[in-house]
Formats: sequence, structure tokens, C-alpha cells
Amino acid sequence: MSALEPVIGLEVHAELLTRSKIFCACTAEFGGPPNTNVCPVCTGMPGVLPVLNRRVVEFAIRAGLATHCTTAPRSRFARKNYFYPDLPKGYQISMYELPLCTGGHLDVLVDGQAKRVGLTRIHMEEDTGKNIHDAHGDASLVDFNRSGVPLLEIVSEPDMRSVAEAGAYLRTLRSILQYLEICDGNMEEGSFRCDANVSVRPAGTTALGTKVEIKNMNSFRAVEKAIAYEIERQSDALARGERLVQETRLWDAEREETRSMRSKEHAHDYRYFPEPDLLPLVVERAWVDEIRATLPELPAARRERFVRDHQLSPYDADVLTQRKDVADYFEAGVAAGAAPKEMANWVMTELLRIVRDEKLDRALVIRDWPVTAAQLAGLAKLVDAGTINRNTAKGLIPRLRGTGRDPAELVAAEGLAQVSDRGALEAAAAEVLAKHPAQVAEFRAGKERVLGFLVGQVMKATGGKANPQVVGELLRKALAG
Repeated sequence: MSALEPVIGLEVHAELLTRSKIFCACTAEFGGPPNTNVCPVCTGMPGVLPVLNRRVVEFAIRAGLATHCTTAPRSRFARKNYFYPDLPKGYQISMYELPLCTGGHLDVLVDGQAKRVGLTRIHMEEDTGKNIHDAHGDASLVDFNRSGVPLLEIVSEPDMRSVAEAGAYLRTLRSILQYLEICDGNMEEGSFRCDANVSVRPAGTTALGTKVEIKNMNSFRAVEKAIAYEIERQSDALARGERLVQETRLWDAEREETRSMRSKEHAHDYRYFPEPDLLPLVVERAWVDEIRATLPELPAARRERFVRDHQLSPYDADVLTQRKDVADYFEAGVAAGAAPKEMANWVMTELLRIVRDEKLDRALVIRDWPVTAAQLAGLAKLVDAGTINRNTAKGLIPRLRGTGRDPAELVAAEGLAQVSDRGALEAAAAEVLAKHPAQVAEFRAGKERVLGFLVGQVMKATGGKANPQVVGELLRKALAG
């Protein structure tokens, strides 16, 4: 059998950060007690009418402009008809034949190489409720708080050919939505959800294979694992001569496998027709131009500027610009006087580690930074000037937290300045060498790694304040004698 290649397309549903829902005045805030953020409109009571939230349209246009889409001057809502307990009206107000935004693309980086993924459409729709299954009983409950929360459905072309490309596309799209401040991108809370369409075909051919849709993935890692599993499953089935069927499959995170859920629906199964309770949406070109003028600097442009203006490596620039708040923090540190490369190193190695460990990055914007950008810049400058060593600086981060204190003032007040006096360090080094003759012999026999142990002993003897570069130099000199 000839080699197979995967064909991957992604459908993303992004909850918008509006204060109210798409067709009523209920709050769209996440996390309220069940069935408290509801009204007759979002619960589908008879006789009520939807009223479109202008802010939702604005956010959709922003997303379209940021992804190079064409904004339609005239679009239309449609009813998507199907029965499910979390859909109180028996239909979902969405868009079908006349979406708001079409075309467009995302340029993503995969192993340093650019890959362009086309977009089919971006349209608005309302979210459904949430089914809650009682694990200890025989009942299922429905929470309608999420009904009517505004969504963008962002549909890619089937342009991705690997798990890595799919992951890069998702991360790039989430970063753009976060920069636009229209979606917080939280996959665990369901505000950024992804369905993957996966098929395989003989390499070098253009006809599409049998498509399988995968649902129930709540993290980037889950999406990548599910796609990888499905590619392997389909390839193995074809190798055995089996016929694939178009279906929807669920990702089972515990077993790390996909399971058949139902046969895949087609558009005609939903009996789409124009929404009679909403007028066609007419968007004036002047409004689009006004929104375009307010777009922020987006991740790709900022990444290029960091390489160009701050002389950062493409990798460092990519890490720092994935989140707008991190990029803002880095630039605030540079503005406070830190060398860009040093500030980048401190942000990526120390600051982001604390942020991840303490899960400070779950919100759209990190507000509880371990230290301020000016404080981290102050530490970077003290290390760069040789006033303190890096280990001392690391130890000061928790002590500076929440104080607003200047690092230089703290170092001076507590006598933490680095010891670089060669005479004092020569004496400390000589004492360490006298106490560890076995390690001295090992080093002289060619075991270079022993030097790290000896440097550590001198650092310990000086309370961690010795200049490690000077210590290393003095030890080598003494060991060579």
C-alpha cells in the first residue's frame, strides 16, 4: 500500500468576552450557580424575540480582520435545527449560507518554517446549555447559564498535514484572539473549544479521504494526541482492507483513544433556513475601517519587531509574544533599563516558571506577577553589573514580591553584594582545595566535571555571595599549579 498522508481541518468555537449574551441582556460571565444567568429569551420561552448584541458583531469583525478575512457587507442568521436536551428552543441560531467573514488565512510556524492555513469562514452563533450527568444516580441535569453566550465559529480549510501543524495553528489562533481581547482562550473552562476533522489519503493525491470528526478535547495536548491516534487508526484500518465510515468520534482521555459516537451529520440534516426573527445583518464599510484602525499589534508583527529591534532570537521572540501580557511585561522591563537579552532570559527561565507553577496564566491577563517588570529589570541590571550573582538574584524574587521595594536598596541594606575581591576568594578557594584532596586528584586526572563541585563548595563557604566566574578562574589556576 502506498504511503498515506493525513488531511486535517479544525473547527474552533471561541466564547466572546462580552458582558451580555448574544441575543439578550443576561450576563455572559462564566461560573455562576446553575440556571441563574437565564431569562425567557435564552431559555427559549414561547413568544420572545432575540435582539442582536452589537458588541458581538464588532468582535467578530475584529477576528476577521486579524485573520485576513473578507467581511461581508450583508450576512444572515440561520436556524440550525436539531433536538438535544441542552438546546431549549429545539434549534440554534447560527449562520449558514451567508456568514459574516470568509476567506482569510493564518501563517503559523512549525519547526521554524512558515505554513499558511486557509480559513473557510468565521461566523457568529449562540452557545448551548450544558448537560450534567449524575455519576451516582440515574439522572442528567441541564444548566442553561451558557445558553446564548456568544460564540465565534472559526473553520479552517483542510490544509494541515501533521499533528505539529494542527497544534501550531491552534496556538496561533488562540494568541490572536487573546491579543484582540475578545476571548480568554481557556480550553479547560470551554471558552476555546476545538473539533478536529481528520482523514488520510495516498500521498501525492488530491482527492479527500473519508472524514472523521473528533470531539471532547479540552487541551492542546488532548487535540494533538487525538489527531495522532486517529491518523494511526485510519491508516491501520486501510492497511487491513477495511472501509472507513464518516462519523463523529469522542476522545477518551483516560484510555487515550477515540470512540465512535454517531454517524456524521450533513448540512441538510440540520434543515437550515433563514432566521425569521432577525433581519439580515448589514455592515457598513466605514464601521469596518473604524474597527481596523483600533487593531493592536498582533503576535506575528510583534515577534518580527522583537527580533529586529531587540536583537532577540526567533525562538525567544516567539516565546515572549505568544501572550500579550508577557510581551508587555518584557517591554516594560526593557523600558526600565534592562538589556533586552537579559530581560528575555529572566522572563523565560524564572518568571514564566513561577507563573506556570502557580497557575497565574489561567486568565486572559496575568495581574498577579511574582515581581513587577521594574523589579525584575533591577535584578537583571544588578547581575549584569556584577553586583550580585544570579543565584542571589533568584533568591530575592520571593522576597521582593508584593513589596514594591527596589532590588538595589534591598541588596545594599542586607549586604548581599557579590564578593569579587580576588584575595578573599583565593583564600576561600585554597581552604576548599585543602579539604577535598580526592576531588583535586580527580580533576587533575582529567575529570573536568569535578570543578563544578569545587566551585559550589567555595560558594557555600562565602554564603553564596562569591562571583562564580572569578571562583572558577582561581580554582583552575590553583589546580594547574
